[in-house]
Amino acid sequence: MSDVTLTAYNVKTKEKNVPIQDAVITKTAKGAYMAQGHDGKGNKLTTLLGEEKALAAIKAGVAKQGW
Repeated sequence: MSDVTLTAYNVKTKEKNVPIQDAVITKTAKGAYMAQGHDGKGNKLTTLLGEEKALAAIKAGVAKQGW
């Protein structure tokens, strides 16, 4: 599963499946995983992830661990 990509919905431009650049994965207070980054055009992106996908993205080097 080395082809992990993190995508999110861009609220500002109303685009779906925008790739997240410089992603940092954090845990919420309730234990969910959240990826935050930007789209390369100055717009911030945030999306919720399952544990499996979040840990796979960290292991593949797509995202940094933020906790």
